[in-house]
Amino acid sequence: MSMETKVSLTPNDLCIARKRLLQMHFDSGVGHIGGNLSSLDAMMLVCHEYLGDDDRFILSKGHAAGALYITLWSLGRLQNEDLRTFHRDGTLLSGHPPAQGIADIPFGTGSLGHGLSLAAGTALAFRLKRSEAKVFCMMSDGEWQEGSTWEALIFASHHRLTALTVLVDHNGLQGFGTTTDVASMSPLWDKLAGFDVDLHVVDGHDPGAIRGALDSETRRLRVIVLLTVKGHGVSFLENRLDSHYLPLTDDQFRRAIEEVDSK
Repeated sequence: MSMETKVSLTPNDLCIARKRLLQMHFDSGVGHIGGNLSSLDAMMLVCHEYLGDDDRFILSKGHAAGALYITLWSLGRLQNEDLRTFHRDGTLLSGHPPAQGIADIPFGTGSLGHGLSLAAGTALAFRLKRSEAKVFCMMSDGEWQEGSTWEALIFASHHRLTALTVLVDHNGLQGFGTTTDVASMSPLWDKLAGFDVDLHVVDGHDPGAIRGALDSETRRLRVIVLLTVKGHGVSFLENRLDSHYLPLTDDQFRRAIEEVDSK
C-alpha cells in the first residue's frame, strides 16, 4: 500500500469513514456491519499513520472487507464509484477481499485462520530479501479457534519476525454466539502470553493506546489485542450478535447516521 506522507488521523476522519461505511453497506443491502465497525478505528490508524510504501496490510478477518475498502477510499486508493459496486455482480469489491484486481490487497482472504500464515510468510520473505518493509495482519478473536492460527504463531514467534505486527479485533462475538460460549479460551491474552511475543492489550477504539503499542520498541513478534465493541459507534448495533448478519433497514440507517453525526 502506497503512502507518500503520514498524516495523523483525526476524530473527524473516523466519523466520515464510519458514515461512508454505513452508507456503502446500506446501499448494497449487506450485513456484517458489526465486525466492520469494531475494526475500522484501528485499521484506519494503521493504514494512515504506519503503513509505508513497501509495507503490507493483510486482512485475515475477511468479513471486515467493507472496513478495508473504506480505509482505501479514505486514502484515495478507491473512489466513490468503486464503493457503489460493493457486493454487486462483477465487482472487485466482494464480500471478502479479492485475490486480484486491487493492488493494495495482496491476498484473497476470509477463509478464517489463514491470514496469519500468509502474513508470517510475507514477513519472512522480506527478511530474506533484506527488506525493511513491515507487515500488519488484522485478525478476529474467533480465528484463534483455528489450529492453523496457532501453527502460524509458533512459526512467527520461532523466527522472531519483528517486521510482523498482529492485531486482534477482540469484540467477543462470532457467527453463532460469544467466543466464550462457542469455544472458550478466555482470556485469550493469557494464552498468547505463553509465546515469545511482545504482547499488548489495549482499547481498540483509543487511538493513543493503539499508537503506544505500535510505537513500542521490540525485538520480538508484536501482538496487539484490541479490546473492541462489535457495532462500535451505533448504540443499537453494539454488542449484538445480529449485527454480524443483518443489513440496516431504512429507519436504522437514518438513526445510525444521526447517531454518528451527534458524536
